[in-house]
Amino acid sequence: MATDSSLLNSEVELQQQEELYQQLLLQASQTVGKMPSDPLDSKLIRPQPGMCVKTLSQPDNQKVFVNICQSPSVPPPPELSRDELVNLLQSEDPTGYRVPMSLGEPHTEMDNGSQSCTAYDVVISEAFFHKSQKDPLFQQFLILVSLEGLENKYNLELSRDWKILKNRKFFGSVSEQNIRTKSQPVIQELQPTPQFSLLVEPPVGDPEFLIAEIQLPGVQSSRALVVDVGEDRLVLTARPKLFHLDVFHPLVVDQGRSVAQYNTHTQILTVTMPVVSS
Repeated sequence: MATDSSLLNSEVELQQQEELYQQLLLQASQTVGKMPSDPLDSKLIRPQPGMCVKTLSQPDNQKVFVNICQSPSVPPPPELSRDELVNLLQSEDPTGYRVPMSLGEPHTEMDNGSQSCTAYDVVISEAFFHKSQKDPLFQQFLILVSLEGLENKYNLELSRDWKILKNRKFFGSVSEQNIRTKSQPVIQELQPTPQFSLLVEPPVGDPEFLIAEIQLPGVQSSRALVVDVGEDRLVLTARPKLFHLDVFHPLVVDQGRSVAQYNTHTQILTVTMPVVSS
């Protein structure tokens, strides 16, 4: 697809005294339904449940559940024999061997006692997960590097006195995630999908506009936003790695006349897209 630039009208809080500026990248379609390759080289996946590990955060001793999920979209780590793993676990830095994984954002769940607790989703290679299920030593190593990854990303301290839940493959719910497919970072980061709604104007009769309202809590400025509009697709990335949205819609819109406005007070992005046909 060719690329056009259009205005991103940014409404900012007066107290911050930010200037309005352009930042909406609009994609002009040459092939219906075809978008250019994502600059982040990401794809939407639905991880498959694998096993659930229960541990405690330190020093407050709060319950933490780690859903170790699997996906063929995550590359496997370099081949590692059992003897090599034994030597690795005896070394000073057993996590020096890098396992590609995606670390999800924390989500709040309720335990069996109706108490609030925290859960994390970790996605690893399907092949490496199956290998860990055949050998307890590889399973121990997988749990260790998963805890290490979460600690490093979220500045946590997790107990090594963990327990694998026998009757549950995951705790809470495992949702679709966007992962990077380009092998840049060793540990890939999952980007949560923001809450959004699609409205048509007028609500009755032939639609003239398709309006997307996207909630972006924590995004302080429209400078963090990159928006791509296709004829039947809307892609949003909030940098650095805050949110990612990739949604198809049933209407054909005019990318060249589409505009976006971000309100930093409500932290809602509104994208108004003129409808070409329904």
